[in-house]
Amino acid sequence: MDVPGVEVISPRTYLSDSGFSKLRNVRVFNLSNDYAYQTRGYYVSLLAEARGHKVVPSVKNMLDLRERALVKSVSDDLDALVQKSLKRIRSGEFVLSIYFGQNISNQYARLAKELHKLFQAPFLRARFVHNGRKWEVYSIRTIPLKEVPEHHLPYLEKFAIDYFERKRYDLARPGKYIYDLAILINPEEPSPPSNKKALAAFEEVAIKLGCYVEFITKEDYDRIGEFDALLIRETTAVNHHTYRMARRAQSEGLAVLDSPDSILKCANKVYLTELLRNAKIPTPKTLVLLSDNPRDADSLGFPCVLKLPDSSFSQGVVKVSSKEEFKEKVKEMLKTSDLLIAQEFMPTEYDWRVGILNNEVLFACRYYMASGHWQIYNWNSKKKSEVEGNFDIMDPSDAPHQVLETALKATRLIGNGLYGVDIKELDGKPFVIEVNDNPNIDAGVEDGLLKDEIYRKIIMFLLEQINGSSFRQLSDDKNRNKQEKNSLI
Repeated sequence: MDVPGVEVISPRTYLSDSGFSKLRNVRVFNLSNDYAYQTRGYYVSLLAEARGHKVVPSVKNMLDLRERALVKSVSDDLDALVQKSLKRIRSGEFVLSIYFGQNISNQYARLAKELHKLFQAPFLRARFVHNGRKWEVYSIRTIPLKEVPEHHLPYLEKFAIDYFERKRYDLARPGKYIYDLAILINPEEPSPPSNKKALAAFEEVAIKLGCYVEFITKEDYDRIGEFDALLIRETTAVNHHTYRMARRAQSEGLAVLDSPDSILKCANKVYLTELLRNAKIPTPKTLVLLSDNPRDADSLGFPCVLKLPDSSFSQGVVKVSSKEEFKEKVKEMLKTSDLLIAQEFMPTEYDWRVGILNNEVLFACRYYMASGHWQIYNWNSKKKSEVEGNFDIMDPSDAPHQVLETALKATRLIGNGLYGVDIKELDGKPFVIEVNDNPNIDAGVEDGLLKDEIYRKIIMFLLEQINGSSFRQLSDDKNRNKQEKNSLI
């Protein structure tokens, strides 16, 4: 293949020529004839990872494709697209060849693109079977170049050229950039964890630290491997593209904030309840309600609070004032989840939010309840000015010591990422309400004291994860020895 900007070499050359092991900021596209365990193709990807090169497919991608259950689970997300794309097929089996995310027939273009997003490899072959009722993915596997039909080769070369031309990393970039940072956002989200001014501040600070910054959305799932780090500034959930993108980023070797582990642990209040209880960290009295045995809340008293396990930003949370209302709401909420959280109601004037990064307190803030409401957010308010309550941002040294210590104890159970711990304080005693893996960092609120320093600390944390040691020293070295990124096949 003659692809502009791409050097084509053999697996033997890559494995045996010591010059390749010394290259930095290299991207390797492994088109070996065989990816099986301990073959040359396998070792190309394995050594690429050991050399710090970005490689497609990664060893993890290769292993994932062998897991029938994983292939079925991930491809289930595309069920509607599969049925729509194959509805005119009359046979009981269909094979789809995917070259750099494309198929030679336009009618399967979207299906090919989406499967390539999920299973990153240059060449894929997806096999579908019809079970008499609907189409199912039977297998997805990588294929060697020698298995590509001869009449497909002209298409393959065109797809390769398209693929590399559209990738930003093949373009010459200003020399001041050392790292590629992706910031995941949802432009349509009504209450994102960072407002527009905060996103602009993240971008400005990251550029000063040597990062090329690109704001991405869920549509860029297949581009995760282009970057060195991923910062998620969209509300996270487990059964959601934010978790899948965090997991993909982690498997590709990126520095990630929030990590998939943090999302998994923080997003589910049932898990958090058990975690905090076992660690003897004070929380409001709490019951876990099961769909087949929803206990009443007499031990909690009324009013009490009901929460869906994956609720966030006060949504999916209701207050009930009587046993009758409790039973009605429980029945309604159990339609969407097999488990619920019931918690005693603790009326306070404000909630503490303690921001923590890498086991250090970033900020302490008091969020006051929305006007005439029992939560800091009142999503039912008709007045925009009354949706949120006021706030006080303060130096951590001015916040109650026991509040900060309780917050730190809670986040140490989860990890060393970025967290926001919500705490109620009654009679001087702190009670943890929840731990958020994706806390608000809004301009004019959480950055009230630290200003740009809060953004710098977060970006620096990510960059230090990339290097595995002190970013400051390594960034000086990189500035002296900057090399442009290359692409290899």
